[in-house]
Amino acid sequence: MEDKELNLVDHLDELRNRLIISVVAFIVFFGVGFYFVEDIYHYFVRDLDVKLIVLGPSDIIWIYFMLATIIAIAGTIPVLALQIWLFVKPALMPNERKISLSYIPALFILFVVGLAFGYFVIFPNVLNFLVELSGDMLVTNFTADRYFKFIMNMTIPFGVLFELPVVVMFLTSLGVINPYVLTKIRKYAYFVLIVIAIVISPPDFMSDFLVMIPLLLLYEISINLSKVVFRRKLKKEHESQEQYGDMEEEI
Repeated sequence: MEDKELNLVDHLDELRNRLIISVVAFIVFFGVGFYFVEDIYHYFVRDLDVKLIVLGPSDIIWIYFMLATIIAIAGTIPVLALQIWLFVKPALMPNERKISLSYIPALFILFVVGLAFGYFVIFPNVLNFLVELSGDMLVTNFTADRYFKFIMNMTIPFGVLFELPVVVMFLTSLGVINPYVLTKIRKYAYFVLIVIAIVISPPDFMSDFLVMIPLLLLYEISINLSKVVFRRKLKKEHESQEQYGDMEEEI
């Protein structure tokens, strides 16, 4: 009993250390983003025809924090993924360790791709649609905090959701899920993704549609990738069983 309690304490201590490393990485990347926030700001507003305004002094520091947070999240993802892998590594088989480690760069790459998709595809289309919707009725002015909040709403969710294929492949390789289960729950997954699309997009049908279609495609891609990983997993298990059978015959 005491051994189990000591083992649990060791695991909790290691988990705490992993979390501390991840938090430190977030703070470091946040500092880097804060240092380059002026360059990041000019990049995001380079195509705007109007100058952003603030309604109070506190909005200025809030903008700094928002932009630095985006950089911090993007930079911390591979560090966090590596710390999670190191934490669960002792419980993994040698082949599972190698496979799961290869997913860490993919997590970062897909997160950046998701951000890019949200910023270069979804964001300009939704913004132009909403601005044109006002027509000559309204004078268009953007406050800086709402403008950057809008960018975050159009990019960060896609950065997270674009990692769905890698997560599905990882869980399939570990045997947690399989493509048959994903196919069986497809209609429920579609419902959840549609709700997410409606929540994260502005309240108009065109915006909902632009966000919804990529999410549904991501789920279908995840199913197909899960099939590939599942077949390879079955093939390796079959080969290992054959090798084990041959060894028994030789004995």
